[in-house]
Amino acid sequence: MIKITFLGTGTSQGIPVIGSNHPVCMSEDPKDKRLRSSVLIQWDEHNYVIDCGPDFRQQMLQAGCNHLDGILFTHEHADHTAGIDDIRPFFFRQGDIPIYGTERVILDLTRRFSYIFRTKNRYPGAPAVQINTIHKNTVFSLADKKIIPIEVMHNQLPVMGFRIDNFCYLTDVKSIAEDQLNKLNNCDVLVLNALRIEAHPTHLNLEEALELVAQIKPKRTYFTHISHLLGFHETLSKQLPENVFLAYDKLEIYAN
Repeated sequence: MIKITFLGTGTSQGIPVIGSNHPVCMSEDPKDKRLRSSVLIQWDEHNYVIDCGPDFRQQMLQAGCNHLDGILFTHEHADHTAGIDDIRPFFFRQGDIPIYGTERVILDLTRRFSYIFRTKNRYPGAPAVQINTIHKNTVFSLADKKIIPIEVMHNQLPVMGFRIDNFCYLTDVKSIAEDQLNKLNNCDVLVLNALRIEAHPTHLNLEEALELVAQIKPKRTYFTHISHLLGFHETLSKQLPENVFLAYDKLEIYAN
C-alpha cells in the first residue's frame, strides 16, 4: 500500500494567477487554491516526490516531510523543476539527494543549476545530487518498488509518467503512443492532467482527459495540473463521471 499526497494540483501559474480577477482566482474555497503540480509518495519509511516546482519549500513544510529519498522528474519545465535548490535542508541532513530523470532533463538541470551539479570549486552551501538517468522502456527501482516509466507527449516534448505498483501518474499529457498506453493496463489509480474546458495545444482539455480515462479504464482517476479556466472545484466535481475526481492540494489517497 502506498500513500499519495497531492502537494500541488495547479498548472504553471498556479491558482490564483498573479493579478487575475477571474472568479476562480477570487474564490474563497481552499480547493480552488492550487500550487504547482507535484505528489509525495510514501510507503514504509520511504518518501519520494514527483517533480519539485517553485512551491516545493512550502509544499514540504505543509506535508511535514522531514526526510526525502529522491525526486522523480517528469520533464524540465520550470513549474516542475524550479524548486530544486530547496533540497538543501534534506542535503545537509542526509547527503546527496538522488534524482531521476531522462538524459535530456538531467542535462537541462545541469545547465540551469550548475552550482548544484559542479564537482570542483563548489559553493559550501550548495546542495548536491546523485544522478540516476532513466529511459522510457527501462524499469528501475526505488527501494523495494519497481518503477515503470511511461512516455507521453507534451505536444512535441517527451515527458515521463510513472507507474508504481498499480498507481499511475501522468502529467502534461497531450498524446500517448499505443506501446506506452499498454503500460497502464489494470491501473487502479490514475492521476492525469486536465487543464481547462477549451482545447489547448500542449495539454489535454477536460473532454480529451475523459476520453483517455474511458480508454484506460482505471478504477479511480484524479485530475491534476488544473487551470483556473477549468472552473470552480465544487461545481465541476459534481459533473464528473463516477470514480473520476478533481484532485486538490493536500488531498491524501491510497493505492495498492
